[in-house]
Amino acid sequence: MKVALFGATGMVGQGVLRECLRDPAVSQVVCIGRTPLGVQHPKIEELVTENLFALDQIEDRLRGLDACFFCLGVSSSGMSEESYRHLTYDLTLSAASLLARINPQMTFVYVSGAGTDSTERGRSMWARVKGATENALLRLPFKAAYMFRPGVIVPLDGIQSKTPSYRVLYSVLGVLLLPLQRRFPRSMSTTRSIGLAMLEVARHGAKSPTLGPADIHAAASAATASRSGDSL
Repeated sequence: MKVALFGATGMVGQGVLRECLRDPAVSQVVCIGRTPLGVQHPKIEELVTENLFALDQIEDRLRGLDACFFCLGVSSSGMSEESYRHLTYDLTLSAASLLARINPQMTFVYVSGAGTDSTERGRSMWARVKGATENALLRLPFKAAYMFRPGVIVPLDGIQSKTPSYRVLYSVLGVLLLPLQRRFPRSMSTTRSIGLAMLEVARHGAKSPTLGPADIHAAASAATASRSGDSL
């Protein structure tokens, strides 16, 4: 399986990249972003571009992909709705529309968030924009599209958030988050479980196009079981 990965330097993207590199069924990971990864691996093909709205310039290098894991995102804190929508809705749909056109058999997996507003009419600005983004992605002619809505995410395997305020928060709450995640695995997600779940739905699909924390946990568990069976 050949996959595209947006946002590989972010906290969630790092976890997804790790699981892709560990998965023997993944032969290539095309990482698209504005900054270099700083990671060398035979599976990785890195496409660094300053303008993610102009992916048509590297269109030929994005053909023949089986799945796309879109983990790119920004915090809405301090942003106007217009600016947040441009960097969330407009950017995601620009990339996804091109990929749907050149890879119609692709499965597209998008990291959204718990509380996303599918009606697009609620009070929360970020939730409306995320809801509009999800709805637009589900209308594109992909083989399948799935919206991941994790709640609290626990970083594992030495992964850290790029956002300074989040790093501080995780450093303060880190001693509490992992025990809580272990006790309530269906209510919280880890960077590892999100990566495993994305690979699982890319291969085998899911019952619903929208996956919350419990669904992510179930898909990750299925992926882990499949890996264990393959190694026997």
